[in-house]
Amino acid sequence: MPSETLVLIPPMLCDAGVFGPQILDMANDHAVMFAPTTQGERMEEIASQILSWAPGKFALAGMGMGGMVAMEVLRRAPDRVTRIALIATSAQPETPETAAAREPHIIAAKGGGRWPDVLRHEVNSTWMAPATDRVGLVRHLTQMGHAVGPAVYVSQSRAMQRRKDQQSILTQIRQPATVICGRYDGQYPVKRQEFMAELIPYATLEVIEDAGYMPTLEAPDMTTAALRRWMAIPPMLRM
Repeated sequence: MPSETLVLIPPMLCDAGVFGPQILDMANDHAVMFAPTTQGERMEEIASQILSWAPGKFALAGMGMGGMVAMEVLRRAPDRVTRIALIATSAQPETPETAAAREPHIIAAKGGGRWPDVLRHEVNSTWMAPATDRVGLVRHLTQMGHAVGPAVYVSQSRAMQRRKDQQSILTQIRQPATVICGRYDGQYPVKRQEFMAELIPYATLEVIEDAGYMPTLEAPDMTTAALRRWMAIPPMLRM
């Protein structure tokens, strides 16, 4: 029986490097596809694009904004998603306060000259675990941000502002599901991840002890192991 294709959706301002250790490891056993979120100003548009080129059926893992897109993919095509992993993300809509707080950074990114300031704001080292090489990781994430660019940042910010509440979708999941988060994540705290996992029938919760908001890079081996455990769960029939 052929293995499932694994589709990976990244956070804002990240390219495939954010899943580098996982791709390197899991490509030994699975077809792995990277799904960028660089086109569209709504989660719905991004999800539609991914579905247009994804295999007929696939395992789906999304991190940060990528997790929000993954939930929209699942909402649109539940019969195509064989299993889902949500990493350091949220099913809740953007609050009006957070949406408004994005506007100055969107304006700065459009201006071009203040783009480095925007990246310094977005790459928050205080959300990383104490044991993390924060200087090295900030450098790596900043390089990815520069590669993605300000135009994509603006469209991604708009998608984040406009995202819908996906909590009802979680209650309908019947595929093998896992929620993965870092113990020191200051953006999407463990309590929020626990609540998400409780909404999903039969979901597992994996708290990565030595990670913050970038578990795939802060604790790559532990995160890969969590994904492998999830991929090993036998498929379930949708009720």
